[in-house]
Amino acid sequence: MTFINDPWSWWVEPFLTNPFMRNALWAGLLTVITNCIVGVWVVLKGLSFLGDALAHGILPGIAIAYIMGFNLTLGAFIAGVTMVLGVTAIRSVSPLPEDTSIGILFVGFLAAAVVIISSQRSAYAGDLNRFLFGSVTAVDTASLHRQMIAAACVVVVSLVFYRAFLVMTFDQVQARMLGLHPRLALLGLLVLLTVAIISSFETIGSLLVVAYLIAPPAGALLVVRRVPMAMVTAVGVGAFSALVGILLSYHHNSAAGATMALCAVGSFFCLLAVYLMRRFLRRFRTRRVATQILTHPA
Repeated sequence: MTFINDPWSWWVEPFLTNPFMRNALWAGLLTVITNCIVGVWVVLKGLSFLGDALAHGILPGIAIAYIMGFNLTLGAFIAGVTMVLGVTAIRSVSPLPEDTSIGILFVGFLAAAVVIISSQRSAYAGDLNRFLFGSVTAVDTASLHRQMIAAACVVVVSLVFYRAFLVMTFDQVQARMLGLHPRLALLGLLVLLTVAIISSFETIGSLLVVAYLIAPPAGALLVVRRVPMAMVTAVGVGAFSALVGILLSYHHNSAAGATMALCAVGSFFCLLAVYLMRRFLRRFRTRRVATQILTHPA
């Protein structure tokens, strides 16, 4: 119970005495801002599976870029956009449902990444592990700058295109009537989703980034109704879970990215408990009022 008995040494001191912990905290917070804001749109639009698939879809681009020695972020972005265009193309030329094309490309891109890495010398195995699960405690200044740019882009685009995203999410017919171009808005959202995932793969890994993309936003949407408040709630909950995850990994020598992701999932269940408790209280009050009306009719 050190985090209660000696809160200074548990909560604060690691960040004062260890520069890598400060970088990890900044990287975690930027990951939360980027993914939780986009994640609210993803959950509302029902694109969670696509987000998971994109997290795998960037792996071949990262692997090729790493082996050939050029920028990993560029390789990831090219692979992500390729997957988005592939899903759109399969959907437009075949009668198959969208989740089928996503599932096919999901497996194909992941398998391609493993084949590319495994075909090289065995030393690449550790790098594949880093791509999959991240290395938040080894984040450098350049990575933080890229995350800052990505977070700023996500915030600005979400503000500028808020109305288009909102109407497109709930009613595409009305969006067309209002001249908001729902297909273009959806494409913009997918590109934004790709940027969010790419900016975070070095922090918690391409596989674990889905935890922050889905869990805090899904939990926030259970307890608040308005989209802006859902974004604020998701970012707040995600930031706290990232902080706790980093500190737990530091004090207990666990994998930082996985611990952060586990805390994010835990935050969802906490918000789910709040939602269930509120629903129970509403039903209890409704039944009590109904009972009073029946017992003491006017």
